[in-house]
Parts: sequence; C-alpha cells; structure tokens
Amino acid sequence: MVLISRAQQDDVYQTPSKLIADLIDTPSPPSLRLSPDAKWLLLLERPKLPSIEQVAQKELRLAGIRINPRTNGASRSIHYTKLWLRPLSENKAYKIKGLPRKAQIEHISWSPDSSMIAFTHTRAKGIELWIIDIANLQAKRLTAPILNNAMSGLPYKWFSDSNRLIYKSIFRNRGRTLKHSNVPKGPMIQTNEGTKAVLRTYQDLLRNSYDEELFTYYSYAELHAIDIESGEHKPLGIDGIISSFATSPDGQYFLVTKVKHPFSYNVPYGRFPFDVIVYRRNGKLLKKIVSIPMAEDIPQGFGAVRRGPRSIAWRPDLAATLYWVEALDFGDPKRDTAYRDQLYFWDAPFQGEPQKSIRFQLRYGGTAWGDEQLAISYEWWWQNRKIITSAWNPNANKAKMDVLFDRSWEDAYNDPGNFELERNGYGHLVLMRRNDGQTLYLRGTGASNEGNRPFVDAYDLSTKTTQRLWQSEAPYYEQSLIILEPEKGILINRRESKSEPSNYFIRNLCKNTMQAITQFEHPYELFKEVQRQLIRYKRADGIELTGTLYLPPHYDKARDGKLPVLMWAYPKEYKSKDAASQIKRSPYEFMQLSWSTPLFWVTQGYAIFNDFGMPIVGEGTEEPNETFIPQLQMSAEAAVKTLVNMGIADPNRIAVGGHSYGAFMTANLLAHTNLFAAGIARSGAYNRTLTPFGFQSEERTFWEAPEVYMQMSPFLHADKIKAPLLLIHGEADNNAGTYPMQSERLYNALKGQGATTRLVMLPHESHAYRARESVLHMLWEMSTWLDKYVKNKPIEMEN
Repeated sequence: MVLISRAQQDDVYQTPSKLIADLIDTPSPPSLRLSPDAKWLLLLERPKLPSIEQVAQKELRLAGIRINPRTNGASRSIHYTKLWLRPLSENKAYKIKGLPRKAQIEHISWSPDSSMIAFTHTRAKGIELWIIDIANLQAKRLTAPILNNAMSGLPYKWFSDSNRLIYKSIFRNRGRTLKHSNVPKGPMIQTNEGTKAVLRTYQDLLRNSYDEELFTYYSYAELHAIDIESGEHKPLGIDGIISSFATSPDGQYFLVTKVKHPFSYNVPYGRFPFDVIVYRRNGKLLKKIVSIPMAEDIPQGFGAVRRGPRSIAWRPDLAATLYWVEALDFGDPKRDTAYRDQLYFWDAPFQGEPQKSIRFQLRYGGTAWGDEQLAISYEWWWQNRKIITSAWNPNANKAKMDVLFDRSWEDAYNDPGNFELERNGYGHLVLMRRNDGQTLYLRGTGASNEGNRPFVDAYDLSTKTTQRLWQSEAPYYEQSLIILEPEKGILINRRESKSEPSNYFIRNLCKNTMQAITQFEHPYELFKEVQRQLIRYKRADGIELTGTLYLPPHYDKARDGKLPVLMWAYPKEYKSKDAASQIKRSPYEFMQLSWSTPLFWVTQGYAIFNDFGMPIVGEGTEEPNETFIPQLQMSAEAAVKTLVNMGIADPNRIAVGGHSYGAFMTANLLAHTNLFAAGIARSGAYNRTLTPFGFQSEERTFWEAPEVYMQMSPFLHADKIKAPLLLIHGEADNNAGTYPMQSERLYNALKGQGATTRLVMLPHESHAYRARESVLHMLWEMSTWLDKYVKNKPIEMEN
C-alpha cells in the first residue's frame, strides 16, 4: 500500500449554485455603433464567457504585450459573434448576408461616408480583413488571414474618400517560426553606470535575446493598400515594427511609427526607441519627422514624460498638418519652470522648420480641434489635481490662451462636461459648433448631492456662459450619448432605472418626445425583487461617505432579523475632504451583473454593501498615504456601525472583500481591525517593498518614504491577521505590481503564523478573469468561504 501526500486539494474546477451559474451564463444585451451620418445602427452581440480551453491557448508574453502565435494577434482580445443593421428611421433590424461562420469579429469601424463597415475576423491560424456593403447588406472578405495585429490599435485604417483601406500585414519574408534551444549562449547581463532610472514593476518584459527575436518576428509587419471597388492589393514598400500608422485627413500621406533597436529588458515596447516617418500615398518616403531614443530614464513622479516630441498626430481640421508637444522642463515635474510644454505645427510637405505655437504652464493633456480659428486644449497638474481648459486661435501668430474652466478634477460637482465633437468633411472629429461658431455643446455626468444626473449644455464662447438644454430626471438614470441635431434638439440617449435595463432612445427636446430604439428586457428575473438603497453616513473625522446596500428578495427586517453581510470596496486617494465626500453614482442605475461583482450573494441570503466609501485624503502638503491605515480603519468602522445601527447587519457575521487595490485594502483591514469575520482578497499586492518605485497614486519611492511602504504592507503585519482570509489570483496576472507571487508570499506568511487561509491560483488567468470555468470556480470558492466563516460562523470563532 502506497501513501500519497497531496500538496493541493480540490484540484478540479467547481461550480457554485445553479442560480449563480445561470446568472453568469445570462447573455449581455447587444451594444450599438452609430454610423457617421447617423442613419444606421450596427448591433453587436458578444458571446458568453470563453472556455478554459480557449483561454489556455499558447501565448507569447513579450515587451508588455501578449501574442497568440497561431493568429499573430492579441491573445486575450474580446470579440463579437453576431452583427445586425438597423436604419435609425425604422423599427426593424436587418440580417447581414455573407458573414463568416463561427465569427470572431473585432476592430469594427464605419467608413467616413457611412457606406461600408470594416472589421477583422480571427480564424484558427490568422486574421482576415472584411467589409460590409451597406447598400446591399452584404459582407465580403478582403484578405486572406494575413493581418498582423500583435500590437495594439486598429490593424487597418480608412482613407478619407472611403474607397481605399490601408492595412498591416504579416511580413511576407519573415520565414518559418524561430526554433529555440534550451542551451544558453551565456548569462543574461544588464549594466547601469550611474544613470538614474526609476521604473515601476512592469510585467511581460523581454528577458533574453531569444525573446528579442520572437518580438521582432511577430511584430514586424508591412503596409498594403486595397482598392475596395476593384479589390486590387498594393504593397506600399513600408515595413518594420510598425506600432501605429494613420492617414492624413486628405488621404495623401501616411504617418508611421516604427519601433527600433536597442530593445530594453526593463520597460515595455512603448518606451523603446522609435522613428516617426511620413510617407506619400504611393508609399514613397517623404520625411523622417523625428527619432526618439529609449525612455528608461523618464524622471520620477506623476506628470513625468519622456523628452522630445510626443503625442504626434494629424490635425483633424486641416488637410495634412502634424502637431505635437515637447517638454520644456526635460520631462521632470520637480523642475521649477514657468512653462511645461510647447506645442508645434508642421505642414506637409514638411520643409523648413516646425512652427512653434502655444506653451502650457501645466502638463499638456490634449486638444479638441475646431478649425483654423479655434482649438480647445487641456492642461493638468498632479500635485494639486488641477485641470485647466482653454480656447485659443491656432492661426494667430502669438496665440493667447483664453481660460474657460479652471478647477480640480476631483471636484465632480463642478465638472462642466466634455465638448461635443462631430465629423467634418474629412471624416475626422472636430468641435461641434453652431451660431457662427460661437455656440459649443457640453455633455457631462452631472454629479450632485442627489447622485449623477447627466446633462447637455449649450456653451456661449463670447460670454462663457452655459444654458442647460436637458438633464436626467428621477426615477431614471439617463445619459446622452450623441447630440444628433443640436438645432432641433435631437439626442440619442441611453436610459435605465432600478427596475428597467438600459435601452436606447431618440429624445426630441423641442417636441418633448422620446422614440425607443431598443426594447431589451430585464435579464435577471430574480433581481427584480432585490431591494437597493443609497446609504449616506459620516466617518469620525466628518467626511461624508456613501455606499449602496442590496438586500435579498422579499427581505423583511422585522420577520427575518439581522443578516450576514459582504462589504466590497476599492480605496481612492483625494487631496480634498470636500471632493472625497461627493456622491459619484446614481441611485437609479440598473444592476448590470459582471463576473467581478459581489451582488451574486444577495441571492444567497446576504446583504451586500457595495462600493462603500473608502477615501484616503491628504490635504495641502500632506500625502494621502501618510495616514492610510487610520483612514482605512475610520471608513470601515463608520460603514459597519451604520449597518449595525440600521438593524441590518449581524456584527459577528460581516465579511470584507475587494479586487486588486481592494484586495490590498482587505488584507490591511484584517491586519488592523477586528471588525470582520472573514476576508476575500482577489489579485492584490501585499508587500509594497516589491513595488519600490511607487504604486497606485503613491509617487514616492520606498527609499523616500520607507515607513509608509512598511506600514501599508499587510505582508509585514501578517502576524496580526486573525480572521480567515481567502486569497485568489490569476497565475498569469500582467497588471503592474500585482505579481502572482504577492498572493503566494502572503499565503506562506499566514500559514507560518498558523492563520486560517486558502490560496487559489487560477491557471492562465490575468488580472481580470475570463474563462467560464475560472469564474465559476472563483464564485464557488467565495460562496464556500462565506458560508463557512460568515453565514454559518461557529460560535467559538465569534469575537
């Protein structure tokens, strides 16, 4: 007889109750894409969760990206399986003929003139380019499975005339797949000779020369143009590690970014050296705009940027003009200077020198272009959370900034919203303007003490005043997605309520009418009876907090008494107590379920206190994390006290949980309070000395603030964790800082202290879990843990 000792138990996938499994398998409603001319809606259906067999396909993790070597595309992309078209003027959807069987559709985009839709289809051994002709509702394949989509972004682009596409293909002469020998040529060596390089904990980096060869093999591509009508393909003679490309608004030029050697083992490919080059429409080289060196030595701190030109792009309002910004402070936010960034223009054919334009006192944050007389730019600064919105004249010799809004981005109650854009004659997005250009339009979330109430405003440039055109009203949560015809007051909105799922409507403000576009039904029959309430309360220092309380169907406090509770949160840093106290959700939102939500357990007899307030505030010169633990304690104590005083919570049967930074919060709460019967921590980081160059919103290094790092690390306080703690982690987590090792080491520390703990590593899963088997097993683990240590908590375990 042989005795076998097993290091692992329950090593097969488990499933939770049928009720929870059925909720996970409930299809999501289709999403919508409106055509540029606002005459057609494209409806897109996503499949259910993929199988573990699909998620477990081989992938290469190189230079910060994950590649499926069989398809030469992203290994963890999300696709659609069905498409329909519906005229906005009809209440009828039309089937599209000729779509691929077993479709895996991605990268969908309308042509500028709305006559066609392009998309990619992923097959077993490659990615194809397809189009849909709107006139006859017919889909057609344009290419064999040759697209190269190893890097992020669309692998194709439309020309402005809608008659041609440019696409990125696998390099034809790359040869067979590289073979790897396990016998090394020598050691792996990195050297630094006095250069200061403050780097965060990136994952999936290159490790050796073979990784470099693989990265080059799969990312090296060439550009082709295809004529839609004739079907003629033309190689453009442009090849390289093409990380991005874009056609000029007039379609006469291509802007191409090519990554080049030397590569780095310390940063992802976005920081590798690269060239920015402009080619003519026929593929002939016109001008190398700039060569950008390696960026391993970007200065420390939020607001630090690489030196040289950045954010290089075509101006959407002109035929062929590039713009970019360059740091005037060497990219260092700690350097004292009057101006931070300089904006440049350069007109095709790029002769002479680039033209200097406006300068920014803060860090450049982007521009919404109007025309040659109007642009609106944004600049920001991390230390005081300031954001400034200014209008200026791009055509002026000495343009001056006219400040429209100057505020803190933390102050949601005074957020004016975002300026609405519309397509111009080139098919590019520019500012929506009316009344001789003096009226612009804003769409915003409408945060208020009543909750979010989205709005649409008209903005007068001459007087800097707004006129409220529309705002969401209780008992609905309604968002304006598109201002369709501002003169007629026609909007496309999405509306939902506590009991009604999101549906789309055409709202006519002048006639005060609404026309339904979709009629999606309630997907969760059981949740119709779930009780929900936005709870307001204060913590000891006076900061006002909120959380959403969910109670089981048909729950009656007088009859059913106190409940076991699962509390779920995610901490957030603030520089203002007032901003930390603001409400940033609506009490009328529909309960849309996802794999990550804690709401499943409201069906199992638990009260759920979701997204309860967990602000970490540091006003003035004080950093929020200086008092992270005391503030964590105060927030948790206030939440628990509120639920207990309401007569809802059994104080001896409360669990706390979170994902990522919420998991970090959970472990700290178990280490520094005695409030909770158990904890659930998913995909967290628990030892901050392993993220020594900053984490979350902490920009100081470990050597600058060692006490903060050590005090905030629950791993270093594992001996204080007495409540049972369930640790779950994806074994392929690629999120910066949340290495799987973080959960493994905390588990070992807790085990060494004799704590009650369980570690679950989900094979092939990243920071967000995808496979149906993984998600169901995670839910089973959480259900089992909660039932054992919370709902049915043994008497001897009670505090």
